[in-house]
Amino acid sequence: MALLQPPQSTFPLACATEVFGDHGPAIPARYAYDSLAPLLEWLAGRLDQSVSVAEMAVRSQVSARTLTRRFTEQLGISPGRWLLDRRIAATRALLEETDLPVETIARRGGLSSAVNLRRRFHEALRTTPAAYRRAFRVDEAG
Repeated sequence: MALLQPPQSTFPLACATEVFGDHGPAIPARYAYDSLAPLLEWLAGRLDQSVSVAEMAVRSQVSARTLTRRFTEQLGISPGRWLLDRRIAATRALLEETDLPVETIARRGGLSSAVNLRRRFHEALRTTPAAYRRAFRVDEAG
């Protein structure tokens, strides 16, 4: 029985650059089959930008369905959940390390507004950004 080989992509790199120009060229096909690491690294540098699963799939040169399946197989969560988790982690770090207003932190963390940040923060941590910041500062001082 012959071993299955990774599919060779014929997706033109220029197409991805044309559609998502400021996002850069697509990840080379040799990485698309083996690992999500190049995509995750690319996403981590763009937490402040809106990135859809379709854009992630184009970047990885696979369908959105295949990308979602790989996320679930390799990370145990969906692409959207992974991105939201990273955004929450980024906002937590900004709350811990800066005195920036919540609105600025929301934009830098890719959550678009203070209202959305508060809602997402409460869903994830059962607290508000302001209460989190206060608790963290109290823990630091004590």
